[in-house]
Amino acid sequence: MSNQNSKKKKGAGSSFSEEEKILRRIPIEILILSLIIALASLTIFDPLTALFIFAGGAFSALSFTWLKQTISKFLLPVKKKALRSALAFYSIRLVLILGIFFIIIFFFSRKILAFVGGFSTIVPVFMVEAIIALSKMKKWKD
Repeated sequence: MSNQNSKKKKGAGSSFSEEEKILRRIPIEILILSLIIALASLTIFDPLTALFIFAGGAFSALSFTWLKQTISKFLLPVKKKALRSALAFYSIRLVLILGIFFIIIFFFSRKILAFVGGFSTIVPVFMVEAIIALSKMKKWKD
């Protein structure tokens, strides 16, 4: 019986390790994809647009990293104080994101779509990671 429990713990540890690898890989993939899109956009648009596309991707990667760190920091201790702190940090995060969007709209109103395009690179990265994870699950079941 104890042998089965140790096998379960090892299995759980290895899956957590795989999840941690994916979570570490996502910001890098966001940066790479936004860089590729920014370089490709140089053929059609000006360099400032390409810079905004890459800046949007970089901001998305930083936002994802910050979100990952705060979730792991605040959700482990289940206390009311931790919940209040988490809500405060998420509120600050939302205000900062909105502030950056308003600054871009105010100073570079024509470039907001480029920034949003770069910021949105997180969506295809998540979709690819989900497809990879689902394909691994299907192989595991077969």
